[in-house]
Amino acid sequence: MTTLVAEKAKTAAALVERDPRWARVLARDPAADGTFWYSVATTGIYCRPSCPSRTANPKNVRFHATIAAAEAAGFRSCLRCKPGQPSLETQNAETVARICRLIEEADEIPSLAEMAQASGLSPGYFHRVFKAVTGVTPKDYASAHRAGKVRDKLRENGSVTEAIYGAGFNSSARFYEKSDDMLGMTPTDYRAGGANAEIRFAVGECSLGSILVARSEKGVCAILLGEDPAALLRDLQDRFPQARLIGGDAGFEKLVAQVVGLIEAPAIGLDLPLDVRGTAFQQRVWTALRDIPAGHTVTYTDIAKKIGAPKSVRAVA
Repeated sequence: MTTLVAEKAKTAAALVERDPRWARVLARDPAADGTFWYSVATTGIYCRPSCPSRTANPKNVRFHATIAAAEAAGFRSCLRCKPGQPSLETQNAETVARICRLIEEADEIPSLAEMAQASGLSPGYFHRVFKAVTGVTPKDYASAHRAGKVRDKLRENGSVTEAIYGAGFNSSARFYEKSDDMLGMTPTDYRAGGANAEIRFAVGECSLGSILVARSEKGVCAILLGEDPAALLRDLQDRFPQARLIGGDAGFEKLVAQVVGLIEAPAIGLDLPLDVRGTAFQQRVWTALRDIPAGHTVTYTDIAKKIGAPKSVRAVA
């Protein structure tokens, strides 16, 4: 009898170990949360895959497709991982999305302390959570949103000064200090549709769809995301009808592919609204290219160092 029980336990353990869900439990994979739950017979509780509790013996483990199924089988919720509540990742994403909307709706960029207070977290912890969820700092996200706003304002019928203050800058001097980084040309030339500018562009693919990156001699002037590369090119032409647009530059295309490949992180921000993900991704690309002078040849290792990923060895076509 004892031998029979032991054999059944061994078989049960083997079945669990062969189940791909077990590997995700062992890895405490937060991405698996919400896709299934597991219970432990000896404790009578059920958990989310990312539960930090001690690893259970696989012979005592059962998998459940829903919380209702786990509870119907007689198991109670784990007090540690609280599987009936949204995961920490989901809660963090909701908090970050809320603060991103706060940033977007504010007339002036909120301070870190103000953002942290609105999030209910300490400034240091909020900063870490925000960067982990979006891939950029709160300040960088706010700067990216304001830069996008001033670009939109410059395409309207008002003056450059109206665009500057309409985008939330307190003074024109502060704007002009960073205008090349934001526009890739003078504000007057940008407002005039890229007058006198020679703009190289490259089109590629990323986790958010197609991406078009355009750059003048002064810096990056557009990063566009969408589903249709042809539509992105038309958008670029509409933005800069007076510029000379140059495509097919092998060196620039390679540079863009390398940068996108290095910063690509499909798992970042999956729970965020698409527009927030897009703004954060554009900012990461913009920042990486900003530090590489136009026309300069750089190695893959050089790019990795510039974007803070010196140990990256990922190959990019």
